[in-house]
Amino acid sequence: MQVTKTIAEMRAWVRQARAEGKTVGFVPTMGALHIGHVSLIEAAAECCDTVVVSVFVNPTQFGPGEDFDQYPRPFEKDLEICAKHGVHAVFAPSPAEMYPRENLTWVNVEKLTEGLCGRSRPGHFRGVATVCTKLFNIVGPDKAFFGQKDAQQVAVIKRMVADLNMPLEIVVCPTMREPDGLAVSSRNQYLSPQERKDAAVIYRSLQKGAERIRAGEASVARITDEMCGVLRQVPALGIEYVSIVDAESLQELERVRGRILMAVAGRLGSTRLIDNVVVDTAAKLGYNDPDSDGRSNTTDVMIC
Repeated sequence: MQVTKTIAEMRAWVRQARAEGKTVGFVPTMGALHIGHVSLIEAAAECCDTVVVSVFVNPTQFGPGEDFDQYPRPFEKDLEICAKHGVHAVFAPSPAEMYPRENLTWVNVEKLTEGLCGRSRPGHFRGVATVCTKLFNIVGPDKAFFGQKDAQQVAVIKRMVADLNMPLEIVVCPTMREPDGLAVSSRNQYLSPQERKDAAVIYRSLQKGAERIRAGEASVARITDEMCGVLRQVPALGIEYVSIVDAESLQELERVRGRILMAVAGRLGSTRLIDNVVVDTAAKLGYNDPDSDGRSNTTDVMIC
């Protein structure tokens, strides 16, 4: 496995792979790898000849007071995971390598970034879109793999790639979950034992929303009110938002229709957690439910 820390080295490695006629699958990460990242690596390996993983904690997507300095960076462990799962190259640049001078050029995706997490994290998605553009330009992959847990990020990146005619395919993989339904996240390790137990309420609220939709409820206000009722069973959870939006445009809805995204964000202690499920009401209603091994499963509906 090749470990590269400069843009020039990464480009040279990809050129050699291309010269050998190989396709390139790319998994961009901020490190602290877990089973969710492994699922992306495995998906990339299934359909591409070579797999590149980036490990870069991107400073431009963190706002003032967020956890950039505290974000976990177990680099050697990340390399072990990559090697174990057949990654061919790891790109691990420094901030100075990625941003050698004051950055004056930014990629801004409008509308999709205004709601959900965009309300409380101004500038976050500008940083995400910009660093992904830089990474795509450096690695030049055929396919890039992202997890559905970061649904708004996925929507932003897919639209950016389409609008800017970038020559790659964005592949969205299912959310990986713990046995109690908690979405796997690098930030879960911040949680105390009690907070970790409490965190499962977020997925239970999403299950409640799906249950109400399956029962025929179409009022977004009534569904989200019942979801909030579930969340309030854990007084320590600070609710940031409970939203039901169109799965493609991310526009808020008053009535459930078509393919929708149910999304929740909240805080336990200092840890911000997000989760979501996609429900296609035209497919006789269903929701994402974890198998016993933590993998996502679908019930009467395709979850992307």
